[in-house]
Order: sequence, then structure tokens, then C-alpha cells
Amino acid sequence: MFKASNVEIKNRRATFDYELVETFTAGVVLAGTEVKAIREGKVSLADSYCFFANGELWVKNMHVTEYRFGTYTNHFPKRDRKLLLHKKELQKLQRKVKEKGYTLVAYRLFFNEKNFVKLEIALARGKKSFDKRESIKEKDLRREMDRRED
Repeated sequence: MFKASNVEIKNRRATFDYELVETFTAGVVLAGTEVKAIREGKVSLADSYCFFANGELWVKNMHVTEYRFGTYTNHFPKRDRKLLLHKKELQKLQRKVKEKGYTLVAYRLFFNEKNFVKLEIALARGKKSFDKRESIKEKDLRREMDRRED
């Protein structure tokens, strides 16, 4: 039927700044030129986060570069985009975000098997500076082990 797209954009900064507690896969409401730009891999999830407005979930600061062949119908690169989740998932997330220390971050953008754009969002808790130092140590140890194996 369709050739599956292998585009996968990750927010590596999220795993460094946050401890990811739980992940959810959400659909994204996009314009046609946005989908074409995403297929080219012209997306940045850095500094993007999710917020609730009127009971709906939105992603903010997700940068989708303008499509190079787009005309007057081209999209605005940093507009807020609506996320699609089941009602029970939305209610659960809204309860969790109200708790102190939790936030929603955009973690991964990909195409599913039906070629729809999906955004994996993570319920996250902020790391302290000593946690970040620990993450750096673990990464350095892994790198050292890989060098010894080669």
C-alpha cells in the first residue's frame, strides 16, 4: 500500500534534563506543507513542551521548517499544534501535570505504519544538577566500555 517513512526525530535534550516517567503516543493536527517538511526531516523538538488549554492538549515550540516548494499556503514554523489523545488519557495527564514537579515534553516524532505523523510525549520530572552529573558519568563509562571492546 504505502511505503513506510523512516523519519524519526528525537528530543535528546529531554532525556538529559528530565526523568521520563511515562510515555504516550499522540496524533498531531498538521497542514499539508508541514507533513511534507516532516518527511524531509526538517523538524526540531528542542525546547518543545505540551500544555493544556480548554481541556485540549497542545504542543508549543515545535519548529517545522517551511516547505521549500510551498507557496502562499505555507505554514508558520513555530505555531502551536493540537495533539489528539483519548479522553481518558487527557484526563489522566491533566491530573498528573497539576501535581508539583511534573511536566509534559515532546520526546519523539515519527510516522506510524499507516503513515500518520505521531508525537510521543512523555510525562517527565525535572532532574536536579547532581542527577545530570550522574547521567554524564554513565554516558562516559558507556563510551569507555565501547572503546575497550573495539
